[in-house]
Amino acid sequence: MSPAPDERDRIRAAMHRILQGTMQHSNGALTIVALAQEAGVPRNALTQRHPDLKNAFYAQVRARGQMPDSEIRLRQQIVKLKELRAKDAEELSQLRTDVAHLVRAVNQLTVENRQLRRALSQPTSPVRVLPTQPHPNRSL
Repeated sequence: MSPAPDERDRIRAAMHRILQGTMQHSNGALTIVALAQEAGVPRNALTQRHPDLKNAFYAQVRARGQMPDSEIRLRQQIVKLKELRAKDAEELSQLRTDVAHLVRAVNQLTVENRQLRRALSQPTSPVRVLPTQPHPNRSL
């Protein structure tokens, strides 16, 4: 599909309207989607056929001291991801601590189990094997 002959002119006019706050066909967001909607062209017209106009639009937005909406959203997402990463790091640290404690507990129980088995194998051992009772949920 070939571009309309006035496509570049419509994009420039749409850039002007959005930057002036007088949009007619879009929500006025400082995004390529809003610019394409305002110009009445498909978004890929800006990303594929006229990337120079897309770049010029973002350059004008930045020159006015503004930040494109897409960049604002990305910065907000970065903040959220950093917070999640910090929480994950904290949780990971706690899990590592828990593992160390559990390893110590298992080692202690292993030592005690060996001692009890050794004591049980002695003929004069005060350790006695308790009779096992069937589990209440098991059928006989």
